[in-house]
Amino acid sequence: MDAQQFIAEFGYIAQAPNGIKKLRELVLALAVQGRLLQQLPGEQAAAILETTRREREYLIASGALRSPKPLPAITDKDRAHAVPANWSWIRFGEIALHNSGKTLDSVRNSGHPRRYITTSNLYWGRFDLSSIRQMLIRDEELEKCTARKGDLLICEGGEAGRAAVWTSDEEVCFQNHVHRARFLGKINPIYAYRFFEKLNMTGEINQHRKGIGISNMSSKALAMIPFPLPPLAEQDRIVAKVDELMALCDTLEAQQQARRKLQNNLRQSTLQAVASATSPHELQSTWMRLADNFGQLFHAPEDVAAFKGLVLDLAVSGELLDIEHRHAATGADLLDAIAAKRIEWSMTSEEQEQKEALAMLRKLRTQQVNTPENQLPEHWAWASLLEVSQVIIDCDHKTPAYSVSGIHLIRTTDIRNGEMRLDATKKVSEESYLARSRRLTPRSGDIFFTREAPMGEAAVVPAGQVVCLGQRLMLIRLFSQLFSNRFLVYAIQSPGFQKRLQASAVGMTVKHINVGDVENLALPTPPKAEQDRIVAIVDELFRMCDQYSDLLSRKQRIATNLAASAVATLTGIAIEQEEEPMKAPQTELIAPLRLGTAPDIKAQAPLATILARHNGEVGAKDLWQRFGGEIDAFYAQLKTEVAHGWILEPATAEVREKPADAVGA
Repeated sequence: MDAQQFIAEFGYIAQAPNGIKKLRELVLALAVQGRLLQQLPGEQAAAILETTRREREYLIASGALRSPKPLPAITDKDRAHAVPANWSWIRFGEIALHNSGKTLDSVRNSGHPRRYITTSNLYWGRFDLSSIRQMLIRDEELEKCTARKGDLLICEGGEAGRAAVWTSDEEVCFQNHVHRARFLGKINPIYAYRFFEKLNMTGEINQHRKGIGISNMSSKALAMIPFPLPPLAEQDRIVAKVDELMALCDTLEAQQQARRKLQNNLRQSTLQAVASATSPHELQSTWMRLADNFGQLFHAPEDVAAFKGLVLDLAVSGELLDIEHRHAATGADLLDAIAAKRIEWSMTSEEQEQKEALAMLRKLRTQQVNTPENQLPEHWAWASLLEVSQVIIDCDHKTPAYSVSGIHLIRTTDIRNGEMRLDATKKVSEESYLARSRRLTPRSGDIFFTREAPMGEAAVVPAGQVVCLGQRLMLIRLFSQLFSNRFLVYAIQSPGFQKRLQASAVGMTVKHINVGDVENLALPTPPKAEQDRIVAIVDELFRMCDQYSDLLSRKQRIATNLAASAVATLTGIAIEQEEEPMKAPQTELIAPLRLGTAPDIKAQAPLATILARHNGEVGAKDLWQRFGGEIDAFYAQLKTEVAHGWILEPATAEVREKPADAVGA
């Protein structure tokens, strides 16, 4: 390794997003390539192999070990990278005795109580023994499922490949999903652990895993893994150097976290100064201070999101406008005008619309609203969502029949960050659309509001679009000449409104809000002219925020690419280029998920709860969409619930070809 080159590239790597992780990956990659330290003359890995061979032959001759089936020889294809001439590429199974534990069942087994490790106790590089269990195991079975000091334990199930070295003098047993590698000859087990850690960090471990939902790795697959073997003395030196460099990475990571915390505190105090301004002059001066230090206060795009929340809270509390000389109209006047317009609508409308209008009037006569204590400009007013609306209706709760083509069905997953996304909607037929719109036909300018999964998102129906109201959604229609739909969406997005929304939510696992509670939610109500001015100001501020967020995103991408390029240059490991956006797949995955043991009412099991509502079986893709979260969060939650037995482990998935007209739909 060129030390000068490493120093030159160090800054690019350390300061990039996930830069410390990249540094750790670099250290491990150089370690197993033999490039972290210089080789010393007279040291040969071949000596280890000879010792290993003799020890294995002795165990076979003494009857302690059955003669194993020879493993395939290492080929050029197996060698992931070059190693020094005094190293050897071997199969992992050639240097250790390998076996899994056994199914430990207190009912079937008898004998002495023994502590035993499961995959839930085994983490990368360590064991969590706080919840370790005991089982009765017969003495004659102990050898097969006992780990002693120096054994490497590896998960075969769960996060397959996760490994740690047992370093205690006390022996411990392990279950059947844990693999034990007991090294022959002279192998430093910490070096072997670092090799598996490197495979995990670089993603190479996936080549040896199987399974779609929960990965697994057989003992045979573990034994087949190509392993770069250095001489023993060099193994020890590599382990010491890696430990030293990892400790430096820990220190650097702690320093970065401390700096990030200081930056967050500075940003929060600056934002708080803006939010607590008591006069237009103070607001202007604190705002200028914020603008002058924007680059120092915001480190990542997610920091800008917090700033947007502050802007919205200022907007809906009247702090973004000069509050002097604007009493020509009041919020109370606006509410009177809306009430008069609603009565007029009830008298002039016909059939279903008249039914909805009369229902609104009945609800308003009995509605009781708790007014927040938040201070508003004196000429504004607090009002319920029902009071400012022309009409609010709930969705049809029946699951619609999807069509290959047709009208956009808007589901909760199609509404994010104040936008209605039409690029990946499900479709329904004209007949289904009319059936689901029998109470009220959605039109441009209406607002769709999500009651669940996720709760509290809102978006305006785009102009010229025909859309259908999906499940767990509500339609809010305003008198557009009296109340701005854009102002209402911004008010719903504001942290203050979201806090009131959360206070009204119900549900132990998946939080949701009932229709009546949505109608009772309190809103600040300024005159219409001020609503329009606030929307214009927020639009401009958000445009600036989005530009800066894009700049931060580009900066992070450049830093990431520089770090990846530096690592590739130093290690010789090629980096994957960003791919073009994927086209719609020609196939789709069909993997039904089924309910297992019903979770306790206090358990955090949102997926099992959804399954229970749908007769205990839902397709994987449909369950994800009903869950409403990001795909990574969905799979993490799925693994948790499968591990608890609340959801049965998925069977082998089936891949079927999509109809030609469905591709790209």
